[in-house]
Amino acid sequence: MRRFIDLSIYLENDVISDPPMMKPNIDYVRHDEGAEQVAMFFPGVAKEDLPDSEGWAMEFVQLSTHNGTHLDAPYHFHSTMNQASGEKERSITIDEVPLDWCFQPGVKLDFRDMADGYVVTAADVEAELARIGHTLSPMEIVVVNTRAGQRYGAPDYVDSGAGMGYDATMYLLERGIRVTGTDAWSWDAPFSHTLEKYNESGDASLIWEGHKAGRDIGYCHLEKLHNLEALPATGFTISCFPHKIRGASAGWTRAVAIIDE
Repeated sequence: MRRFIDLSIYLENDVISDPPMMKPNIDYVRHDEGAEQVAMFFPGVAKEDLPDSEGWAMEFVQLSTHNGTHLDAPYHFHSTMNQASGEKERSITIDEVPLDWCFQPGVKLDFRDMADGYVVTAADVEAELARIGHTLSPMEIVVVNTRAGQRYGAPDYVDSGAGMGYDATMYLLERGIRVTGTDAWSWDAPFSHTLEKYNESGDASLIWEGHKAGRDIGYCHLEKLHNLEALPATGFTISCFPHKIRGASAGWTRAVAIIDE
């Protein structure tokens, strides 16, 4: 028996999933207004001529490629990637991400006990892998369950959850992981927490450090995942094919976990 677990949030109005300047907007055309649009294609046809005076329903959507559950391409992180190999390459965009990266066995790391703003280290990743008794294999999709998953839609969602630091991210990438994911707003720690640390230290390397690991080894990550609590630590497959937007830094995805039972 095959079971599917939806790992995606809704694209919707009036639910806090992004800072105000980045929120999506969906305008709904209902069937009565759709009837007027149908009549525009068929001169002489009145609204009342249509079954129940109804036409089509449709929506006009204003989005960033980073609204909703989405897959970030290496191009989002930096203009170049793979400098750890000794030669920088142009970062690939979302339409260039290999499809085999997006359908692989999944591994869940549980960091819900870590405080909001905590920056996960390589040692934390290693300890969690030991706890669940798993050794990473190349191309597995590693998702991290943070406190943010339970705060989706709440006023503090964007500021919730632990983030993945540079060395934690590199720990995964050096073992052949090419797609990661989080239920938080960002793969990195919430910006409000990073700002406090930057103001104290003046160290700009703290800013977006997990993302910037992509300069050294190109990778993708999923953001704003949902329902990770329903997943076991291993034993599932993740499907997260992104929408094919030419030259874009990210693409929306209906991320799904598949469990064969």
